[in-house]
Amino acid sequence: MQLTSKLPAVGTTIFTEMSQLAAEHGAINLSQGFPDFPVDERLRDLFAHYVRAGHNQYAPMAGLPGLRVAIADKAARCYGYRPDPVAGVTITSGATEAIFSAITALTGAGDEVVYFEPAYDCYVPAVRLSGATPVPIRLRAPDYRMPWAEVADRVTDRTRLIIINNPHNPTGTVLAATDLDALTALLDRHPRLLVVADEVYQHLVYDGRRHESVLRYPAIAARAVVAGSFGKTFHATGWRVGYAVAPAPLTAELRKVHQFNTFSVIRPVQHALADYLADPTVYEGLPDFFARKRQTLTAALAGTGFEPLPSAGTYFMLARYGALSDRDDRGFAHWLTRERGVAVIPVSAFYTDGTDEGVVRFCFAKQEATLRAAGQRLRNGGGGTVTKS
Repeated sequence: MQLTSKLPAVGTTIFTEMSQLAAEHGAINLSQGFPDFPVDERLRDLFAHYVRAGHNQYAPMAGLPGLRVAIADKAARCYGYRPDPVAGVTITSGATEAIFSAITALTGAGDEVVYFEPAYDCYVPAVRLSGATPVPIRLRAPDYRMPWAEVADRVTDRTRLIIINNPHNPTGTVLAATDLDALTALLDRHPRLLVVADEVYQHLVYDGRRHESVLRYPAIAARAVVAGSFGKTFHATGWRVGYAVAPAPLTAELRKVHQFNTFSVIRPVQHALADYLADPTVYEGLPDFFARKRQTLTAALAGTGFEPLPSAGTYFMLARYGALSDRDDRGFAHWLTRERGVAVIPVSAFYTDGTDEGVVRFCFAKQEATLRAAGQRLRNGGGGTVTKS
């Protein structure tokens, strides 16, 4: 059988690859971004309650009204902007589906989509499947700041979307108010330009920083789809529940794709989340919770030869390994998994051209004992540093 692939350059994701390798070698998996600690018992009990109560059939296509109201109320509390829960909030099968539906709905042949590398790997396939052209702009180590002068040069009348990710995966950088001001100015100059904002780590911002959501900026919010994730926020990545916030005209187009892609999302979880969100402390305490884990990982890497880079947000930390190995980052990640029993992600996987700067990504959404055990393995079983491979 002869087939013409729509995504000929796409294979198994690096996350699947490294998690499988970790399982094969009994490695501590600090590669894929999932927690190894439990979901809050109260949220689990709410989920079980709604299953037992019989809420097991289709939810409305756009999502349960109660959950959409809770999301709108949360946005108002956090960012001073309350989207219309009826025409401006859609429950999706994870944030990835929200991003895919937005890109598919809003772009087509002849359009260009600007995004920033290193980039989470779902953006470019969605752009290509829509028939649009991805336009990468590189963020540079060690601070990975937004190069707005270059962005202004690369955005043209063909540019339909700009995708921003804040806080940024994999680098852990967060945008400042000046970045959002620059984006506002860009929108002023290009009336056709829209924004997709991947904000799945919105509550994981550290050291007293404020999350500069696009929802804080009316001129951007009026032309943006914002993707959020309950899986990332509440340590339940397997539940696959996210959402999209957008003005009514953009929401209407997004739902045209959503209804024939996912249609509706698991109902009892939506009921549980609507109740759970009534208590804002369930997300307000997350910065301190994860900052402690970030500190544990930093301490675990001390004396291993890794050079951690700053992580201002997300639950990821990048680290240089040049003192340990001359291997390319993918080869080093495989070696580390096999020989030292700790799995990481090579950052070259986040570039379409495989740019390799000798940097790997650690996930610190783990129990403190897991992170300390990883540090012990990286010190070669409890004595000395990792020898150069």
